[in-house]
Amino acid sequence: MNVLILVANTNHIIHTQKICELIYVSALQRGTGIATRSPEYIAEKMQSGKAVIALDGNKVVGFSYIETWSHGKFVANSGLIVDHDYRNQGLARQIKHAVFALSRTLYPDAKIFSITTGLAVMKLNTELGYRPVPFSELTADPEFWKGCEGCRNYDILERNNRTMCLCTGMLYDPNL
Repeated sequence: MNVLILVANTNHIIHTQKICELIYVSALQRGTGIATRSPEYIAEKMQSGKAVIALDGNKVVGFSYIETWSHGKFVANSGLIVDHDYRNQGLARQIKHAVFALSRTLYPDAKIFSITTGLAVMKLNTELGYRPVPFSELTADPEFWKGCEGCRNYDILERNNRTMCLCTGMLYDPNL
């Protein structure tokens, strides 16, 4: 495996459609919720230096991005995906560590959070110092929760007044 993990930039915008496809396929394979994103949304993350991309030559094989909330007090690491052919090789761990390091560099005082249904992501988050928390400890910013609208489980979140869903909320607090 000759994969490079880089902070994505405008040179990587050519991969946005493939990243969107990987996100969609990952959601189908897992049978759980993962919010879909548009190529334009992914491109904006790349242009602003808030994404990590994994490339094997010119083939995109993994991705994750950063989103900020509450004026930078909260940062979400989102959209972690790895191409099916590259799974079980430690690539998700490398991407997760890279996007976490990027988050800490760009927003050193922010609380970093993740919501996930995936056991592997929960384990990675725990390695990085995240702890499971109720949704009330995450950002209350309505724009964040709007991002969940593309998830197949959105109705569960709404029925529960955004207090719980199938996802587990996890939080890294730099002050703890």
